[in-house]
Amino acid sequence: MADDPGQRRDGAAPRHAGGEGPRRPELAQFLRAMRARIGPREAGLPDVGRRRTPGLRRQEVAQLAAVSVDWYIRLEQGRVGVPGTAVLDAVAAALRLSPAERRHLYLVARGEAPPVAYTPAPVTASLRTLLDGMPVWPAYVVDFRTDVLARNAAAAALFGEDFGTGRAANASRLLFDPSSALRAAQLDWERIAREAVGNLRANHARHRDDPGMSALVAELRLLSPQFGIWWDDHTIGTRSHGTKRLRHPSAGELTVRYDVLATCDGSEQYLLALTPADPATERALRRLVTDRDERLGAPNVHAIGPRASGL
Repeated sequence: MADDPGQRRDGAAPRHAGGEGPRRPELAQFLRAMRARIGPREAGLPDVGRRRTPGLRRQEVAQLAAVSVDWYIRLEQGRVGVPGTAVLDAVAAALRLSPAERRHLYLVARGEAPPVAYTPAPVTASLRTLLDGMPVWPAYVVDFRTDVLARNAAAAALFGEDFGTGRAANASRLLFDPSSALRAAQLDWERIAREAVGNLRANHARHRDDPGMSALVAELRLLSPQFGIWWDDHTIGTRSHGTKRLRHPSAGELTVRYDVLATCDGSEQYLLALTPADPATERALRRLVTDRDERLGAPNVHAIGPRASGL
């Protein structure tokens, strides 16, 4: 066992000059409550003798987490510095914490949420229903690589029937490919493209070993010298909402607001929805959808190939 995870191999921050960190009563209460609800058998330990209080003993949690008993006691009393991520993960595993409980442990112990483990998943039926419930406003689902996983009929009416397939399968590629109609339609291209680079770099930091992400970055460097310049200046950003202008070949100039809604299940899927910023754009979007419906009679939601099933 490590003598003091507050100082040694687990990545914990050093103690404050006074010796012990500030007390954290909420951390202490949370750990005691989690320890009280799990018995030795559930934790894979022998259940020997009667216990005066329910749950695991402190020394048993320390044993399971591979930390010293003294350090765990001080952790549970809220008398350590900022615990390292490795030791918090060990304590979370020892106490059989759920993902939500592990997140709470990080928040009360470190003041920050833990990284969310990426879990590939199909676009859920409920998310597709949400897309289907927006027959007029363009909306689509992307993953952390900005691969388009699903889109509704309004998105096809605005961006074209091939949106989400073939060369149009990735939103970032469409934005930087000089031959892309979507790039040509962006009246605020520099602002939107720079924002996209910052968002993609933030995603790249969480998925450095993902071959698809590495291949995409390499491809975008070849497609666009400007992408390489912005990528190399390490601009970081996240996309949440904003306004942009588009020029559509038949509908003319459109001003839309965009909102990005993230799933919380570890799949890193994002729903992007476009809504009109003015009455003229609203009329134009409605007309585009009506014209497409009359022309094709196609279903509203379109799942994109095998990527929509998480493959």
